[in-house]
Amino acid sequence: MNWWQLSLLGVGCTIGTGFFLGSSMAIKNSGPAVIVAFVLAAAGTFIVYDSLASMSVDDPNKGSFRYYSQKAFGSWAGFSNGWVYAFSEILIMGSQLIALGIFTQFWFPNVSLWLLCAIYGALGLLVILTGMKGFEKIEGLFGVMKTAAILMFIFVAVFLLVTFAGGESLIPSFNKTNLFSEGPTGVWHALIYAFYAFGGVEVMGLLVIDLKKPKEAPKAGRVMMIALTAIYIISISLILVLVSWQTIHANESPFITALKPFSIPYVTDIFTGVFIIAGFSTMVAALFAVLTILVSLAEDHHAPSIFQHHGKWNVPWPAFLCTTGGLVVSVIIALVLPERLFEYVTTAAGLMLLYNWMFILATFLKQKKQTGWQKIKPLIGMLLITIAVSGTWVEKTSRIGFFVSFVFICFIALATFLSRSTRQHG
Repeated sequence: MNWWQLSLLGVGCTIGTGFFLGSSMAIKNSGPAVIVAFVLAAAGTFIVYDSLASMSVDDPNKGSFRYYSQKAFGSWAGFSNGWVYAFSEILIMGSQLIALGIFTQFWFPNVSLWLLCAIYGALGLLVILTGMKGFEKIEGLFGVMKTAAILMFIFVAVFLLVTFAGGESLIPSFNKTNLFSEGPTGVWHALIYAFYAFGGVEVMGLLVIDLKKPKEAPKAGRVMMIALTAIYIISISLILVLVSWQTIHANESPFITALKPFSIPYVTDIFTGVFIIAGFSTMVAALFAVLTILVSLAEDHHAPSIFQHHGKWNVPWPAFLCTTGGLVVSVIIALVLPERLFEYVTTAAGLMLLYNWMFILATFLKQKKQTGWQKIKPLIGMLLITIAVSGTWVEKTSRIGFFVSFVFICFIALATFLSRSTRQHG
């Protein structure tokens, strides 16, 4: 593929319910200062992708960050990094499924959340079965649709501001004296949700090997990040101008909350459809990532070797069935524990992803042996990620998400230790 197609795929894999719904939690916790949180998260995300792209240009490999960590630190790093990423994407699948169910219940309030999750999960698996070309086409199309939807919101919001320009009531909270209304802890707590809105850029690392010119990977990432950051910040700024941030709540998208007072016909239905497309797109990207990383782990003997076997239609059926199992678990969780589940799973998924990003930066520092600014940059990224992770301790809901992610990390650490011991005594 060409570099611009990778940029489009990056947008398709990144824009999802982490932004359309998760941003409401960031706004709720930080107020107007959510803009600061998104700027910091964008900077941290760009540093992570830039580091990954640099390694990919030097040594393109389908194992991407897992392969590079193994090369830098040894077999244990490839094992642990691969499984941390696999579990983070499984949590993201669950997060997206739950969000898809929440959005769809706007149209079908009497349909159970678990049933809607099951339907979307089955559709996602069908997309994966279309193969790499089908995945690229669908994600590219979804990327265009999601970007168009945000641009449509920006256009509508600007139109409303111009139309109602005579009243200052449209700017209730967006002013200098109110920017840090929730104090520094507000930005600190919101940072995890801002980072989560950028989750998915690492999938681009898995796709670099498919570029016609792998050296164009950094350019693809730069274009994608600049465009993504611009539309994120502009759209959130307009939300804060249209309504008071205090009217934003976690179980409704801030885009819908911002347009509700103007009673625009069908606007809620239109954006609900967009949110469903966004969530489904991100969920499919997570499915692809889990499937890819399981095959890569199996090839390096870090997972059952059967996972690398390809059958009919060139599909790795054992790995596919394992990924399906992760989806089934997500549906069961949605059935058993629906209350506040999206917030818990979103926090845990975001944390697991950040642990993986931290490993990418550590690998870059070890492998590239950079000096000066090239060495300082990854350290800044690590600092921002550390601040985001520690911010989950500020509030009870995100703290539970932290403990969920901690349990996964302990489990993977134990598995890594046992695997290393087996190899040493084998």
